[in-house]
Amino acid sequence: MHAYLIVGDSGQRIAYSEKLAEKLGAKTLEFPLAKIADTRELRNITKLTFTEPTAIIIDHIDEATEEAANAFLKNLEEPQENISYILTANSLAAVLPTIVSRCEVIRVLSTKYKVQSTDSENFMQMSIGNKLAFIDRIKDRKEAADFVQNLIEVLHFNLLNSAKNRLKRALGLEILIKTLNNLKSNGNVQLQLTNMVISFE
Repeated sequence: MHAYLIVGDSGQRIAYSEKLAEKLGAKTLEFPLAKIADTRELRNITKLTFTEPTAIIIDHIDEATEEAANAFLKNLEEPQENISYILTANSLAAVLPTIVSRCEVIRVLSTKYKVQSTDSENFMQMSIGNKLAFIDRIKDRKEAADFVQNLIEVLHFNLLNSAKNRLKRALGLEILIKTLNNLKSNGNVQLQLTNMVISFE
């Protein structure tokens, strides 16, 4: 295996990434990957000949745009000699499924388990009118992205731990992930949240 995906609390992920690189006998190269331009730059770097094992650590792969994540897939599909990838994410559900399928997934214990968010739990039970009133208070892009990320955590947790309404929850996850990607791509905050609410119904 030349690609690993570490999922869990940020502090724990970084520590585990370093331990994993040490276990692989590889030196580390941290690389931020958020936009398509980052993917192109990474491809230029990996075209070079690496004479010793190198682990490229990409933190927050779940925050990369969909375009960047899709472009990065080529790196995983065509592994270069002496290069391995260590990716990290807060949530498995927010990572492109095709990336997940090409990685060995490693879950680390979280020191702050976001699934307990009361707002997110309550939101899923609200009527469409109350949901629209709730999201009307969210104006900031980061706040919106954090809220949708938390909804993803709640729905993903429920999907894994209950056999009820699995299809509905899976469809809901798809809507939430699309909303999160659109928010990261600078989509209008209120428009994206409103479309999300309407799509749930």
